[in-house]
Amino acid sequence: MTGEPILHVEGVTKTFGMRRTLRERVGRAEAAEHRAVDDVSFTVGRGEILGLAGGSGSGKTTLARCLIRLVEPDSGAVRLGDDDVLAAKGADLRELRRRMQMVFQDPYASLNPRMTVGTALHEAGRVHRRPGSEDADRFVTELLARVHLSPTIAARRPRELSGGQRQRVAVARALAVGPEVLIADEAVSALDVSVQAQLLNLFLDLRDELGVAIVFVAHQLAVIAEVADRVAIMHQGRMVEIGDAGVVLRDPQHEYTRALLAAHPHPDPRGRAGVA
Repeated sequence: MTGEPILHVEGVTKTFGMRRTLRERVGRAEAAEHRAVDDVSFTVGRGEILGLAGGSGSGKTTLARCLIRLVEPDSGAVRLGDDDVLAAKGADLRELRRRMQMVFQDPYASLNPRMTVGTALHEAGRVHRRPGSEDADRFVTELLARVHLSPTIAARRPRELSGGQRQRVAVARALAVGPEVLIADEAVSALDVSVQAQLLNLFLDLRDELGVAIVFVAHQLAVIAEVADRVAIMHQGRMVEIGDAGVVLRDPQHEYTRALLAAHPHPDPRGRAGVA
C-alpha cells in the first residue's frame, strides 16, 4: 500500500540548445533547440514504485536528473514533501539531496576506486550525521546486510567486485544517508538477467521494509512490469500515459505505449512478469 504523495512534479520543462552546422553559422542562423522534457507532471507516494519507461531519447533520464537538480530545469516545480527543490540553495539543497538519492546505471563510475566499500559507506553516514554512524563497523555491516551482501565486502575496493555487487554497494551508499526517495536510473540494464532479478527483488524489499518511494527508470517494459506499482510512459519529452502498471500494460491507451509493448512483448498483463 502506498501512502500520501511525497514527490510532486509539476510542469517540468528542459530545453537544450543544439550545435549549429557550418552552413548555419555562416548564414548566422539561430541555433535550434531540443526540448528534452516538455511540461511533465506526476506524483509519487510514500512506499510506491513509479516506473518511468520510454525509448532512447524520450527524456526519461533528463527528467530524473532534473528532479535532483543534476540538470537544472527551465521551468516547472519539484517539491519533496512541503519543500521546494528548485528554490533550495546551500545547506537546504544539500539536505534535500540527502532525502532524495540517485542510483546510476554505472556504479563503478559513481564509486571512488581508491576507497574500500566500508570507508565509502561510513563516510556517507558520517558526513550526514546519520544515527549509528559513530560505530563504523556496525553501521557498515547493517547497510551491507540490508542489500544482502556479506560484511567481508567492506574490505574490498570497487574493482574487486562483480557488477551486481557494485550496484548493491551503490544502493547501500544511497541508503546510508536515510533517503525518502530513490531515483534508480537504468540501475539494472547493464546486468545479466539473473542478477537483474536479484536487484529488482532488492528494490521491492526496500519499498516494503523501509517505505521508501522509488522512481525506477528503465527502457525495458519487462523490468518495469516486475517492480512498478504505476507506470509512466515518455515519448519525445512528454509523458503520454500514466496509470496502474497492470492496467497500462494490459490495455495501453496511447499508440506509443502499444508500440513499446510490441517491441518488448514480455510483460505479464497482470502487471508482474519474469524478466526477459
